[in-house]
Amino acid sequence: MSTTSPPPSPTPSQNEDLTPLEQDVLEEYERLAENMRKLATHLETLSNTPTAEILDGLRQLERKTSLVFTLLKASVYSIVLQQEIQDGEGSEGSVEGEGR
Repeated sequence: MSTTSPPPSPTPSQNEDLTPLEQDVLEEYERLAENMRKLATHLETLSNTPTAEILDGLRQLERKTSLVFTLLKASVYSIVLQQEIQDGEGSEGSVEGEGR
């Protein structure tokens, strides 16, 4: 006696009775459900990780974030300083042209 599996039922996003908007909504829900499964897996992994290891990782992240912030501030300061120098040169040129 051979048993055959029933034909696979169409997933909600493959149902032809749905409007395109309904299909889009169902596809978004499918993506959301998959993302939630991934999040649950990551949270389970984190909950099984020793606290000391997590703290070490957070300290490294804090150092890297601090370094990036410092570099960003230096870059912004450099740009502002260059603009002030250029503006100063432009105003000095116009002052010299006035016959002072």
